[in-house]
Amino acid sequence: MSQIIAGARPTRMELLLLKKRKAIAERGAELLREKLDALMIEFFQFIREISALRNRSQELLFQAYSLFSEAQVSLGFRKIEESSYGINDQFTIDTSSRNVIGVTVPQIQVRAEAWKDCPYSLTETTAKLDDAVVRMVEAVKTVSELSGAEVAVKKLAEAIATTRRRVNSLENTIIPRIVSTIRYIEMHLEEREREDFFRLKRIKKKLQEEA
Repeated sequence: MSQIIAGARPTRMELLLLKKRKAIAERGAELLREKLDALMIEFFQFIREISALRNRSQELLFQAYSLFSEAQVSLGFRKIEESSYGINDQFTIDTSSRNVIGVTVPQIQVRAEAWKDCPYSLTETTAKLDDAVVRMVEAVKTVSELSGAEVAVKKLAEAIATTRRRVNSLENTIIPRIVSTIRYIEMHLEEREREDFFRLKRIKKKLQEEA
């Protein structure tokens, strides 16, 4: 049997309060269980998103490095290095957040509008280098999305663990303890009623004998 709540008084008022408390605890456990299910759905959705983003980023990086290698064969390492000298930071990172079932997750977006205008001379390079740059820009965007999704998964995992602990605490400790205390008080009140009944019965019998 679960422990009795410390300080619980065997009175009808205490019994009513405990029954209300039990109803609230059970409703709270139900809501937390629903939240836990929703968090799990979002968690696995991000897991699938991470898998897709990882595959895409790996594929884009592989294509970009392959194209850079082909461009290097055609132009030479020195020419590619010279073409990079005039290139400044071309990316803008936008960060925001959104609420996912009470959990704040980051959103990271990379804008590369500056890359629409080629930052190096097209007449002195090859199409392989152009394609490599395009693939690398897409890879940077995908990797940034991947990092945001991984942070979201970490935050959701923490929220799932916290919610599960609360559910377990309610279902395995708090609610059973309230139920045990209710039973204890009900048994105590029933015993008191029986004692009062027999006491009244004896008093009635005694009064009848005296009469």
